[in-house]
Amino acid sequence: MENRDVLQAKSFINNEWVGHSTTNVLVVKNKFDQTLLATVAYADSSEVQFAIANSVQAFQSYSKISGAERRDYLLKIREGLYQEKDKFINLIVSEAGKPLDYARQEVERSLLTLQAAADEAIRVGGEVVPMDYGLGKGRNAQTKNFPIGVILAISPFNFPLNLALHKIAPALAAGCTVLLKPSPFTPLTALALGSLCKRVGLPPGVLNVVVCQNEEAQVMLKDERIKMLSFTGSAEVGWSLKAQAGKKKVVLELGGNAAVIVDRSANLDEAAKSIAMGAYNYSGQVCISVQRIYVDHTVFDEFVNKFKEAVSGLKVGDPAQEGVVVGPMIDRVHINRIDNWIHEARTRGAQVIFGGSVVNLENNLYAPTLLTNTQGDMKIVSEEAFGPVAIIEKVQYFDEVIREVNRSRYGLQAGLFTNQISQMKYAHENLEVGALIINGIPGFRIDTMPYGGVKDSGSGREGVRYALTDMLEPRLLVY
Repeated sequence: MENRDVLQAKSFINNEWVGHSTTNVLVVKNKFDQTLLATVAYADSSEVQFAIANSVQAFQSYSKISGAERRDYLLKIREGLYQEKDKFINLIVSEAGKPLDYARQEVERSLLTLQAAADEAIRVGGEVVPMDYGLGKGRNAQTKNFPIGVILAISPFNFPLNLALHKIAPALAAGCTVLLKPSPFTPLTALALGSLCKRVGLPPGVLNVVVCQNEEAQVMLKDERIKMLSFTGSAEVGWSLKAQAGKKKVVLELGGNAAVIVDRSANLDEAAKSIAMGAYNYSGQVCISVQRIYVDHTVFDEFVNKFKEAVSGLKVGDPAQEGVVVGPMIDRVHINRIDNWIHEARTRGAQVIFGGSVVNLENNLYAPTLLTNTQGDMKIVSEEAFGPVAIIEKVQYFDEVIREVNRSRYGLQAGLFTNQISQMKYAHENLEVGALIINGIPGFRIDTMPYGGVKDSGSGREGVRYALTDMLEPRLLVY
């Protein structure tokens, strides 16, 4: 994979590099040192229409091929990614500002996502429907699953490869074609993926990577030829897109302000180390990063001391360096936002236990920060921080902390450190979240598990097998 293959300054449509504008461009920079990586031409309205038309045309043929052929394409993409994984890792580090170890994890997870999709491609079947009773006596029935059509996938910056593949891979397994709009912060990884798919033989138009502005994205969203929207991003944008999507299926994987509970029976050393990573790895720029920490009052002071020690060992700096955990935030706008939220909390009585300041503005580095004595309506508590900041509070009773976690408008994932099975059962029955992780952080995710949230955290589930169900339409046959 040479640079000329990866860093084309255009969209990838119908297995071609498309984009003629020299003035309406997206500037992509290294998120740590701010050097120029590429200048990408935004697709205009005619180029977006070209992408839609080619996705529709490609669907007519791709939807008819066998599951075995779809599996083989996915395995070829997986093998290509495996062969070129170092170059993808370096690209993710550069344009997403992701620490090197975490970028390696993302590529490894992407390989798993592709393998899981390949496995599912030959299991897209249907079911026998009981019919031999009442008016159906003497009849048989079965369903067969058919791909729904073109899928519009909008992916975020923080996992520019794997979260794109969480939409692309199940779509390819189902027999659908994909229009991918990557984040403007990280378009190059998506373009590199498109280039890879061409080289391994994926037919033209099956995956189109369209780098466009919001106005052109609206055209895709409202086009009736596109049958589904799969979006990962902020709650505000996601629900707005759903309202405009018309008759399309919509799957939303949105944000959160994930909580973790530390019970008095927990292993405090393990909890402190895990939560430190869960809160500050990649500067907290993950929708299931730990943002709210609630600790039983009998172990609160001991836990805070262990947590401070764990955080002090986290290396802050250049994400390309081995061992760095806390790299740059994606953009200076978000540094200013976090700084303002912390200032608001402090003026209302919150106390900073550590951090609370910029480390290096030129490199977009913000110090790992922990606040206490917060109030539920402070932005740093109630909104999604998406930065290297967490709050910690002591609690008296277990049912009290469950109610506190549930006061959030979000409900993605939560963590509970405990060695009491009664606490585990109570939390599972009463927490309003998509998943509860026992003796682990909310950021735990295996790419084959059902992943998604409730309330403002979204609708639908990802995880290859679960995402497939939304991309297929069962058609009943009665005979």
